Amino acid sequence: MKFKDRNLRAIAEMVIGDSQYFPYRSSSYITQFFEECDLDFVHDGSTRWYWTVERLSELLQEPQPIANALPECFVHVLRILMHKSDAEEDDPDRSLALEKLNKPLSREGYEAFYGEDDVLYIRHIGTKTISTAPNPHRPFTPKEVKKREQLIDYLDKCSEDELIEEVLLPLFRQLGYHRITAAGHKDKALEYGKDIWMKFILPTQHVLYFGLQAKKGKLDSSGITKSGNTNVAEIHNQVMMMLGHEIFDPEIGKRVLVDHAFIVAGGEITKAARNWLGNMLDASKRSQILFMDREDMLNLYVVTNLPLPKGVISEAPAAEDNELPF
Repeated sequence: MKFKDRNLRAIAEMVIGDSQYFPYRSSSYITQFFEECDLDFVHDGSTRWYWTVERLSELLQEPQPIANALPECFVHVLRILMHKSDAEEDDPDRSLALEKLNKPLSREGYEAFYGEDDVLYIRHIGTKTISTAPNPHRPFTPKEVKKREQLIDYLDKCSEDELIEEVLLPLFRQLGYHRITAAGHKDKALEYGKDIWMKFILPTQHVLYFGLQAKKGKLDSSGITKSGNTNVAEIHNQVMMMLGHEIFDPEIGKRVLVDHAFIVAGGEITKAARNWLGNMLDASKRSQILFMDREDMLNLYVVTNLPLPKGVISEAPAAEDNELPF
């Protein structure tokens, strides 16, 4: 990846503090800054901005983790640069520094924002892909815990269609999937039990196609299934049809096979249900099945900083500027 010279210089001047709202760094402090970023760059006494541009350019040459994402080391440098502990007196919440950083980033198709954990994240403006997505297994802040509880209440009351439209579609868009299509949309490409189909572009520009089958309640494997639950045998039939039939991708004008199938439950997917499905699939198809239950969904939804669904928006605090509307 390569940034335009003017944009890379603007970011370099923020690093060395030749830009307003950023602390000034002399030669030794530039070296110290990169040490904080876990990099072994040592300033050699040459022109500060030019040397820093060269180091940032090196970081941009590293492999991208996913398509439309910035390299992890480059994002880490921006996070250290924008840490709120380095706020200047005239910019205590770093909002002005953030505005300044977003000028060169936006010219490259990216924008920076603070998550609810006060950590800086970078997303691609066009696809909403987040570079180095937040860790769903980290401890949550009190505000995130409250948001999680509100989402649990919503999942208890919502319909299966609302689960798909209000929760899963925004979530997978935010995670970097493309051409996300749900049943009832214009192209009506869904058949054979697929609630959603979508594609994911690898850094090599190869494309993987995903089908998704969503169920609102718990997935179990018991002979008599309680009301509101779904037997995994039903899912097995739908997954086999999903993997065996083609979908039409209008962007390339061809029919393609689904590479992987997501099984998403608004409740728990019991261990017995997972084992039963694994035993029913042969070795070639077992690796194609991905599971996501309520806990996975909740954690991903919260850490990706998505706003709450419409059904609970009146109960939640007003959305902040750094939240991601769809």
